[in-house]
Amino acid sequence: MPKKTTITLTSEERETLQALLASGHAPARTLTHARILLKADESEGGPAWRNAAIAAMLEVSEPTLSRVRQRFAAGGLEAALHRKAPEREWERSLDGAQEAHLMALACSEPPDGRKQWSLRLLAARMVVLEHGETLSHETVRRVLKRGTSSLG
Repeated sequence: MPKKTTITLTSEERETLQALLASGHAPARTLTHARILLKADESEGGPAWRNAAIAAMLEVSEPTLSRVRQRFAAGGLEAALHRKAPEREWERSLDGAQEAHLMALACSEPPDGRKQWSLRLLAARMVVLEHGETLSHETVRRVLKRGTSSLG
């Protein structure tokens, strides 16, 4: 059985959580995490409920309770209430000029023997025209979808 992390809230933290719940203007996950923290509070006058009772009342899993407890212990109230923003940054396959070339190519006449451009054919032609080393048909689809939605 994993070791339970104790939650000890200050009076200010308890008031903050109660005000958050009273307003009701927060994402459901944030409100659930606030309820978890209030019920798990082991400070003087706190209810100090066990994980099983909190899980049954709030209809959440025990691993969720453990994660909220751990986040509170490691990072405080804000870390326990809100999700951490993803750290990964995605590099774009095409810059603005290359996207413009792709849009122009898609609007041009298809190659001989074809009635229209396919996504894979556009990706291959962009590589041949040296607008990138590799290019997937999915990237072409996303660029074209984004480009056509802004037209109008």
